[in-house]
Amino acid sequence: MTNRTIQQFSKWTYYLALLPVTMGISLWQGWAWWSWVQSPPLLEQSLDTSTNTLQIQIPSGTAAQQIGFDLEAAGLIRSANAWRLWSYWLKLQEPEGGFKAGTYKLSPSQPLSEVAQKIWTGEVMQLSFTIPEGWSLDQMATYFESLGYFKAQDFLSAASQIPEDQFPWLPSNLPHLEGYLYPDTYQLPSDRVTPQQIINQMLKQFEQVALPVYQQGQQQTQLSLHEWVTLASIVEKEAVVADERPLIAGVFTARLSRGMKLESDPTVEYGLGFRQTADQPLTYAQVRTPSPYNTYLNTGLPPTPIGSTRLDSLAATLNPQNTDYLFFVARYDGTHLFSKTLEAHEAARDAIRQQRQAQQNE
Repeated sequence: MTNRTIQQFSKWTYYLALLPVTMGISLWQGWAWWSWVQSPPLLEQSLDTSTNTLQIQIPSGTAAQQIGFDLEAAGLIRSANAWRLWSYWLKLQEPEGGFKAGTYKLSPSQPLSEVAQKIWTGEVMQLSFTIPEGWSLDQMATYFESLGYFKAQDFLSAASQIPEDQFPWLPSNLPHLEGYLYPDTYQLPSDRVTPQQIINQMLKQFEQVALPVYQQGQQQTQLSLHEWVTLASIVEKEAVVADERPLIAGVFTARLSRGMKLESDPTVEYGLGFRQTADQPLTYAQVRTPSPYNTYLNTGLPPTPIGSTRLDSLAATLNPQNTDYLFFVARYDGTHLFSKTLEAHEAARDAIRQQRQAQQNE
């Protein structure tokens, strides 16, 4: 073997020996890069994920690569290139799948794979809203606008459209859906928040929770569905203590059966758009202001319910307590003082007013 041959052999031996080292370094660098780019931009221990999250909206038709650019710009992933590689991997695993449009709640403490999985499976952000018992449509509208869902007027306009085709049990000739939007806590995907969607969800809850109560007890009442919901909404507004609901319902039922006016303050308040307090009660002039909802001036029930109603008040109205009481007055502690005669009622009212004045003067 000549010296030239030996030199060439030694050179190739050197290169062959160097190749595994080079490949090992390249693989190590590649793995190090991948480990870094798929890791969370911020470590979990440095971030409170319960409060430090970002909302990102992905419009319909957004390409996977564009989603990666948006996520990188938002600081939710380290590399759009890594996102593109992971997208290819997901497509190989599920050829018919794809990233879903919607609004997502994501955290920089989540790894790239977790972020991708949420968007791939369409795990959109869930919004929660709570409607308390007794709230009117106006209060709901103001609440939804404060949450940034939509304008208050948009909700009120939608609530004046009666979806009789979807909910044929709704009474005919309703001017709006007051009283039929069931008070509860609801979950809904944020990318589909519209007034009609929320209204349909609340009507379905009424249909599932409240309507069966009336249907099962319909034979024991002379009230129509609309009359039942209307009277129950008044009971809801008047009753604070749960134990008093059947008795308050009994008083109103007794007054209706005798042809007496209900004389309920909440109906006057609803008609005026006014909420009285202990320090600012209804005035005589307000009580004498004409309105279809003024039950001091009009006999019978008002034309519509005056707010949302919980199941307890609906049940109490369907099964009112049999009573000789015809009057009651609030004690300002949530309870009421009940009377059988007008004279006793006026005496009780005056006594409660004097007691409150004495407390204010102390």
